[in-house]
Amino acid sequence: MANLLTLRHFASAAVIFGVAVTLAGCNSFNLNGSQQPSLEPAVAPEIPSSIRPDELVGKWGLAAYHKPEDRVRTEAAAKGQCKQPYVIGRGQSGGVIMHLADEATPQELRIKGSQSGKSYIGPAGPAGGPQDREIVSFDGRVLTTQFLDPDAASRYGTMVYVRCAPRA
Repeated sequence: MANLLTLRHFASAAVIFGVAVTLAGCNSFNLNGSQQPSLEPAVAPEIPSSIRPDELVGKWGLAAYHKPEDRVRTEAAAKGQCKQPYVIGRGQSGGVIMHLADEATPQELRIKGSQSGKSYIGPAGPAGGPQDREIVSFDGRVLTTQFLDPDAASRYGTMVYVRCAPRA
């Protein structure tokens, strides 16, 4: 009978030891059961842009050019589009409501800063993503952007938004 009890204790101890070894092999637990730090790469914190979303909300005349020498003419053409303005809305999560390239429905986009000091408009994610557009210049009255995707950039050109005067 004593050998049978010793054998049962040994078997129980072996099972407990096996479970402990299995748990120790997991990435999320160590032998004393506490959490270990995650081995996943940390997501870099969003770098704020020097341009705030509320600075872009409003009505804009919109035009585009492909040759730099057409910029002045395009800016005047954009101002003429204020009769049918492009509206940049305020997003519910702190972004702006605009169109992505080739998308018929506007959606909330983020204004993202970068370590280089450039600012981008695009979906959530790291700055400079394939659906982002770079803010080439912004003085409060004229916003100039260019899509980063080469295909979209070749089709849409450099986009010029001219703020429409508020109605009196």
